[in-house]
Amino acid sequence: MAAEKSDVKNYMINVDGVQFDWEMNKGLFNYAGGDSILFWVSTAMKTFLDTIEEVSGEEAAGVVLEATGFRQGHVVGEYFKKDNIATEQALAMIRPMYASAGWGNININRVCEDEKQANIQIKNSWEYRINVEQGKTEPGRFIPGHFAGLLSSLFNTNMAYRIIKSELTGDDTSEFEFFPTEQSMEQNIHRLARQKEAEEIEKLEAVVEERTKELNDLVKEISSPIIPVLEDIVVVPLLGKYDEARSKELIEKTLTNLPKHKAQYLVLDLTGLDRDVSELTIEFIDKLGTGASLIGTETILVGISPEMGMAIASSDSNLSTFNCFRSLHHGILFALAQQGRQIV
Repeated sequence: MAAEKSDVKNYMINVDGVQFDWEMNKGLFNYAGGDSILFWVSTAMKTFLDTIEEVSGEEAAGVVLEATGFRQGHVVGEYFKKDNIATEQALAMIRPMYASAGWGNININRVCEDEKQANIQIKNSWEYRINVEQGKTEPGRFIPGHFAGLLSSLFNTNMAYRIIKSELTGDDTSEFEFFPTEQSMEQNIHRLARQKEAEEIEKLEAVVEERTKELNDLVKEISSPIIPVLEDIVVVPLLGKYDEARSKELIEKTLTNLPKHKAQYLVLDLTGLDRDVSELTIEFIDKLGTGASLIGTETILVGISPEMGMAIASSDSNLSTFNCFRSLHHGILFALAQQGRQIV
């Protein structure tokens, strides 16, 4: 049908009962009486959808498109209801209206308003054409979501869908079954969003757990090393705070390695301990010193702060029975003197 020119800048054409109007002087295009725009499918629309997927991820983008399609379909259904157009007539109007807009060739196979069920086929949909350009292997969710929204409005009930056939997987047409559901699209969106959040939280927890393990392993590796300073004398610097797990780890590590060094003297340097000395810390040092004595190694404490001294004095520990010195230097000199040696 040739376009009719109503004036120099305005054009209009009727395609199978659907009106197209252009107001060139205003840069406006109207389709079926509504303000509209046009996009190239294989370039502009493909770029639009590719960008959504790139920013939000493929799964999230699928949810967005399905929800958008549903809500747009619901708007179309409300348009028909506003004009008191019966369901059967509305669905009959869909085919030429959507075909003229490039949505594809739609065939309403079956509609049962009483049972709230429908079967719809569509060939060459714009979503399918974009999916081909994208190299997709799974069918898109906008088109079936759109018709679910349209039927939800026309049937006054929440409608869901299942994909029966898909051109993208080699079928000659795409086919969808529509049926009632107890969940609304908003509930589905909320559920999928929470599911996505749960998946992301699970991923983060796994990353945190792995990182924590790496850090714990690193702490174990560098924390409180056994340092042989002279023959038969080793120094173990205690650093920071010691909880039950860290205390147990150090006791086992130290008592296991003392025989390897043939240590007669274990010098525990307490200079680097946290100033807030807990009962657990005092108990742990006591256990370490007592354990060392059981395997023939004498314990010497150095670097005791005033705070620790008061904590030891008020505790029930046996730390006061160990030889204690202000500095590491004095502790080592004492150990040498006990062996009849000296530094020259």
